Amino acid sequence: MITQENIDSILSRGGNVVGSDGDKIGSIGQIYLDDQTGEPSWVTAKTGLFGTSESFVPLQGADVDGHDVRVPYSKAQVKDAPRIESDGNLSPEEEDRLYRHYELGGTGGYTETTGVTSGTTDTNRRDTDYVDTDRRDSDYAETGRRDTVGHDTSGPTTDDAMTLSEEQLRVGTERREAGRVRLRKYVVTENVTKTIPVSREEVRLEREPITDGNVGAAMDGPAISEEEHEVILHEERPVIQKDAVPVERVRLDKDTVTEQHTVNEEVRKEQIDVDGDDRNGLNDSDRRDGRI
Repeated sequence: MITQENIDSILSRGGNVVGSDGDKIGSIGQIYLDDQTGEPSWVTAKTGLFGTSESFVPLQGADVDGHDVRVPYSKAQVKDAPRIESDGNLSPEEEDRLYRHYELGGTGGYTETTGVTSGTTDTNRRDTDYVDTDRRDSDYAETGRRDTVGHDTSGPTTDDAMTLSEEQLRVGTERREAGRVRLRKYVVTENVTKTIPVSREEVRLEREPITDGNVGAAMDGPAISEEEHEVILHEERPVIQKDAVPVERVRLDKDTVTEQHTVNEEVRKEQIDVDGDDRNGLNDSDRRDGRI
């Protein structure tokens, strides 16, 4: 059996509501106290996507199991329970609906059941000082706080204003490798044609008459004989020689070139539309193009 002494330890440990079959039903949300007896009567299990829904489970027959609260009901039965807002109190009609679902006899003596969250054990608290830790800027009236104007239609009322956000584009540069350049040399073959003069010797037959000047040389030797005379002829031919000589030096260097680059990107921002006519007190300066 769960008593008032168990409330603080249950809410501070962040445990779960566990069904009779051992399955986790949901995390513990709030514990509701009977306004007449002050005893714990209901616990809410956060179910649904991201725990956005809370299902009421009776604490009759429930026990504390470590950090968890084990209830004598199955997970399916709890999830099928009537949907009731966990707004700080249960009316007798809402309690009767829950009792019928869990097949329990209604007490008929309940007037209100006040919810308690982590750190709260005051059994005499009422709706005016109820604090819900799962809501920020609660719309319940508290001492020293200004009441909100209007209420939210898309969910629970948080405060009296909307926060507008927008995306801001930040453009910068990053250094990355764009490519590599290598300096490499290789050998190619090409034909080179040059013309050079070459000379050669050719024989020429010269005849001269016998004169007083050469008669002695002509008469030297036998009068009739056989004789040979030889002349060596010379000629020039091309001689090819290739020498490797340096002609220039080549190296790699880098230059930085700056150019303008235009960035085009979509950014989102929130705007406010005001629905209503001119009688709501807004003047022309308050609405431009349908926005404030």
